[in-house]
Amino acid sequence: MTNESLGFIHRFEPGPDTAHPLLLLHGTGGDENDLPPLGRMLAPNAALLSPRGAVSENGMPRFFRRLAEGVFDEADLRRRTHDLAGFVAAARDHYELGAPLALGFSNGANIAAALLMLRPEILAGAVLMRPMVPFTDPPAADLAGKPVLILSGAMDPIVPVENARRLAAQLMAAGAQVEHRILPAGHGLSQADLDRAADWLRDIALPRAA
Repeated sequence: MTNESLGFIHRFEPGPDTAHPLLLLHGTGGDENDLPPLGRMLAPNAALLSPRGAVSENGMPRFFRRLAEGVFDEADLRRRTHDLAGFVAAARDHYELGAPLALGFSNGANIAAALLMLRPEILAGAVLMRPMVPFTDPPAADLAGKPVLILSGAMDPIVPVENARRLAAQLMAAGAQVEHRILPAGHGLSQADLDRAADWLRDIALPRAA
């Protein structure tokens, strides 16, 4: 189901597990239809919430503006992060959901990291695929106990591994339980990414009922 209510064009797919929904955040040029198949594969029982980024860059949807490749408009990022947080809060009420785990790729992973830092109450945790540091001066945040998986590509031409390591360090300093995996891949996702994300979601973030 895709609609424009709640402030963002989005797609919602119900699932038996509404306590641990996935917030699916696409990369540049994607939309609300990109990640639900991946979300359903990784977490078969989860409710899925997939918004479309509200910024257009040469016709390609994004979640916030950038000034150049790898250079973010941080004022816009902050505003868009709060907008997304408001959408998630409204969607939780509307669809009767628990706090979501974000599953973001590239631009979507970056705004998920920004959500963790600016609005930590919004997310239960996150899978960040090919993220980079969102803020030059990271805001103080209390992420005590929040699980975060970062998946980086060793041959990624867009996000240097050292940048992802800095993000992992920032999140750990805020108290998050971070696992950072550097995989033999580029910026695109590999089977190793999917396998690790599925295992992590099952064993760490979405434990099976006893």
